[in-house]
Amino acid sequence: MSVTDDHPNNGDRDHVDFRRSENYGSVLGKGTQNNYLGMSRVPARLPHQVGVIPSRAGSFQDRAEAARLGAALAGGGTTVVSSAGGVLASGVLAGMGGVGKTQLAADYARAAWRAGELDVLVWITANNATEAASGYAQAGIEILGAEPEQAAKAFLARLEPGPQDQPWRWLVVLDDVADPADLNGLWPPASPYGRTLVTTRRKDAALTHDGRRLIEVGLFTEAESVNYLTAALATRGRTEPPEQLAALASELGYLPLALSQAAAYLIDTGVDCAGYRALLNDRATKLADTSPEALPDGQTYTTAAACAVSTDRANSLKPARLARPLLQLAAFLDPNGIPDSVLTSQPALTHLTMASGRGDHDQVTPDEAQRALRALYRLSLIDHTPRVPYQAVRVHQLIQRAVRDSLTPDQHDQIARTVADALVDAWPSIENDTALAQSLRANTTALTAHAENTLLVPGAHDVLYRTGSSLGEAGQVTAARDYFHHLSRTTTSWFGPDHPDALAARHYLARWRGEAGDPNGAIATYTEVLGDRLRVLGPEHPDTLATRHNLARWRGEAGDPAGAVTAYVELLEDDRRVLGPEHPHTLTTRNNLIRWRGQMGDPAGIVAAYAELLDDYTRVLGPKNPDTLAARHNLAHWRGEAGDPAGAVTAYAELLDDRLRVLGPEHPDVLNTRHNLAYWRGEAGDPAGAAAAFAELLDDRLRVLGPDHPDTLSARHILARWQRRAEEGTKSEESVG
Repeated sequence: MSVTDDHPNNGDRDHVDFRRSENYGSVLGKGTQNNYLGMSRVPARLPHQVGVIPSRAGSFQDRAEAARLGAALAGGGTTVVSSAGGVLASGVLAGMGGVGKTQLAADYARAAWRAGELDVLVWITANNATEAASGYAQAGIEILGAEPEQAAKAFLARLEPGPQDQPWRWLVVLDDVADPADLNGLWPPASPYGRTLVTTRRKDAALTHDGRRLIEVGLFTEAESVNYLTAALATRGRTEPPEQLAALASELGYLPLALSQAAAYLIDTGVDCAGYRALLNDRATKLADTSPEALPDGQTYTTAAACAVSTDRANSLKPARLARPLLQLAAFLDPNGIPDSVLTSQPALTHLTMASGRGDHDQVTPDEAQRALRALYRLSLIDHTPRVPYQAVRVHQLIQRAVRDSLTPDQHDQIARTVADALVDAWPSIENDTALAQSLRANTTALTAHAENTLLVPGAHDVLYRTGSSLGEAGQVTAARDYFHHLSRTTTSWFGPDHPDALAARHYLARWRGEAGDPNGAIATYTEVLGDRLRVLGPEHPDTLATRHNLARWRGEAGDPAGAVTAYVELLEDDRRVLGPEHPHTLTTRNNLIRWRGQMGDPAGIVAAYAELLDDYTRVLGPKNPDTLAARHNLAHWRGEAGDPAGAVTAYAELLDDRLRVLGPEHPDVLNTRHNLAYWRGEAGDPAGAAAAFAELLDDRLRVLGPDHPDTLSARHILARWQRRAEEGTKSEESVG
């Protein structure tokens, strides 16, 4: 199949200079008659072709879309060829610029002509209404010998034969339709004798009116891409390693136009595939600079220019001047899926308002942003599936590259920071939707790849810390540790070791070292950070107090509960004095002091202390706050430890319902609640029920956390023990605190 969409009109025929109008009669009935003076009006003999079919592209690839097109047109009708995803109805080829729509249409037309299936073949480059009407007029003059001012009308009328007319077998191709409205009054009639084929970047509903069928033209497959590159290079005696060609195809997103221009560049410059890939991945190189000086196969646009044309058209659609700035935001995000909530967030809306020239009195609304997304979709610049909100928008990577290349350095940095603000704005404080959280992390990773340095000016952006914490909160503790190790090195190198942002990154690193199974490493890092924060920030700064809190916790986790208790007693006094007795951090300190005292004995006293703390949490933070729920979790645990396993089961069952509602089924705290509920069921005399619950929990741990996560390994181990106890009638002593 072809790798070319855009082509020059290389015919020598004249065109009628019709004035564009929305009125059928004015487009078809008024022309410049002098353009046809001296032309013969003797009707041509059939079969007859009007217009020039574009030449076949070099190394043309057969594609599945060709078979779909043939099937769609087999019984007559209209097919619109586009480039996105669509549904075959009655007949249009549609898709993004560069996927090969024109070549598909040309291949079909050429094959039908050579097979003798047609009496009349008309190829029209229909960029606007004037060109479409001019093409029809040319056909009317050549085939019917009609007068110029009536030629277009006469030709369209003749396609639907009268009682005395001999029917024609005809095919009309309208190539590169820019606006469906340009064809108002210019669609060939539905006929059992004829076929109409349209190529367009648009996907408007108007294109499939009256039973016209839409065929979405997509990208090459990996195999088609490698085959194309191999064949194109072979024509000049060039070979490249298949793995290099596959990697290049992937980096070009399997876009036929980009592949053809890459092959031409390799041939023209003598650069090998690895060298071209290095050029392509060099951030200092613009996409336009990776195109050959002479474009292959009669192409008129580079990949970057083809994107710019579509963007200009989308930006003119209602709501005007919003599509381009919205695409600029999307250009910094994950090509495989962007949540709608990011592109309709308040920072995004503010950017759209300013970029479109609207003032504070005329703010862009979320509904307008959604309509702008649809404008981009209609021009095949994005895929838009609102029913999948966390991956609603997909953008081809080369479109993103071309858009970023078009920005000035100041625009690049400003938009990158706006995207970071939008991500933070869209990030829920409680991650009860794991798919959304994963998508937000992926989008932050994409943003960081394009603008990491920008996100460090004037300080490290909050989205950098939010992403790492999200990893850990999702149970990916090793990934969180590695993420903050990188961020710690980056911020230290950028700002110096004493900068608050560098200290914050080291603080997070210490936590996730501990969560990943290295409590002593956490203690060492927290000790270093505490010394630096005391020196830089002072002893009463909230960040200093937070470091003391976490250092105390990991002393307990490392096997020193007495040391943890001593540290928490001292910290609680300072928290109450500096922050106040009802500050959330003060309540958390009380929570952990009770916990580590419990590890040293007196479970009944611990139950009373947790009950008192739970009352304070509920009063200060509310009953559904995650910290309140955590206090309920701890109280349930110590009820069991104090000799009331049935009470622990009841408390955990009630807590599980609330945590499911607040946090979602895959949150680590929910999984831990299920763990302890299963355990205390066993301790309350139901080992078989405990084993069944642990079996279900293990399946979910495997799916959410993976087979090597410590909590998964623990669930597997405890399941085996409860299965044995269910058989033996004995009890386990394993519980999560």
